[in-house]
Amino acid sequence: MRVTSDTKRETRERILAAARRLFVARGFEATTIRELAAEARIAAGTLFNYFDSKEALAVALVEEALDAGRADFRAKLRGGEELSEELFLHVVTGLRRLEAYRGLVGTVLETALSPFAHSGISQRGADLRLAHLEVVEELIAKAGATAAPSVGPVTLHLYWTLYLGVMAFWSGDESPQQEDTLGVLDESLRVFALALANPAPPTSGPATRS
Repeated sequence: MRVTSDTKRETRERILAAARRLFVARGFEATTIRELAAEARIAAGTLFNYFDSKEALAVALVEEALDAGRADFRAKLRGGEELSEELFLHVVTGLRRLEAYRGLVGTVLETALSPFAHSGISQRGADLRLAHLEVVEELIAKAGATAAPSVGPVTLHLYWTLYLGVMAFWSGDESPQQEDTLGVLDESLRVFALALANPAPPTSGPATRS
């Protein structure tokens, strides 16, 4: 029997729904591929036609949550906020959507966003990074924090490093409602925005000793 595109989409959604339930209820490490397949009512081999590993499933769930977070961000943005406030809202709406998957974030950071990640998963990580940074670039350019026609790669790299650090901190934050993370994020983004508004003057060459 020919498998239609509708059937493929329905099967993929069943797999994701099974992963949502089992990863949240049992944890990532304790959940097996066989259990995921049984929950999705498919053969274990069929699951690999859609996701080549548990880690790929974790990345898909995180990507899905962050996509929803970006939609939340657009809906909450009112205009007139300072750059640091907009960046803060952008990150926080994503974290709120990720709340149920906090236990997956470490795995995603390691397997999808690390320079040493498996090529198939790291491509999904690259897509996740690009989607996030497109919004950041838009916000920085709108704020006029840089005189360049586009935000430079060094700026975005520094921001992304900051963001990954916040994500790692948040994944293990046991403070009430992750208040410690919010404090770290707020202060970090204020410093970042201030640095953009007041860039250091260029140097003429390597420093010399007197």
